[in-house]
Amino acid sequence: MTVKPISDVPPDGESHYFEDPTVRSDPVVIDVTLPDTAFTMETDTGVFSRGHLDAGTSLLLRSEAAISSTGNLLDLGAGSGAIALAMARRSPDATVWAVDVNSRARDLCRRNAERNRLDNVRVAAPDDVPDGIRFATIWSNPPIRIGKPALRALLLTWLGRLTDDGSATLVVQKHLGADSLQRWLTAEGHHAVRVASKAGFRLLAVDPYQLGSDPSDTSRE
Repeated sequence: MTVKPISDVPPDGESHYFEDPTVRSDPVVIDVTLPDTAFTMETDTGVFSRGHLDAGTSLLLRSEAAISSTGNLLDLGAGSGAIALAMARRSPDATVWAVDVNSRARDLCRRNAERNRLDNVRVAAPDDVPDGIRFATIWSNPPIRIGKPALRALLLTWLGRLTDDGSATLVVQKHLGADSLQRWLTAEGHHAVRVASKAGFRLLAVDPYQLGSDPSDTSRE
């Protein structure tokens, strides 16, 4: 299975879209403080959101997004690993998969997990996640700018690996198509509802695909 790419566009261009960024490394360490936890992490050029926690990820991590306490959890498009680190702190008995196509991002994730003594984080390229792994929780700030066909293929691939009682939470900018993405996911058989909206971002809660699901059913809203 090949799924590319998995990140968003940083100020220094689009080098994070590739497996091996060509932009010179220039790491910066930041502190992330959330209501229930805090950690220090290294960021870098060629990886999304160098030098700060971006607004979309902040909204997701400060929300009440559903997260399983056990099983396999997924940070899809992990970047430097902010989401993965928060998931690992909140669910210490779970295994958190930090998945990104970008090799520099994966190196950052590994170092950041070690820096924070989190031994329940597994960093992997998309093709290196065993096919049999299914996820109880997926959190993602997905790569909207890769284009609609690639994004849809990416989401269908990974949402298809949710457990029957699992859930995903996606954070998407409104002006980059959050509302149309929600409608498309529902039409594809996932129950996708908006659970929060702030600073131009939508937070979408997504249930697994249900055969014969009714796109008009909005009982969770």
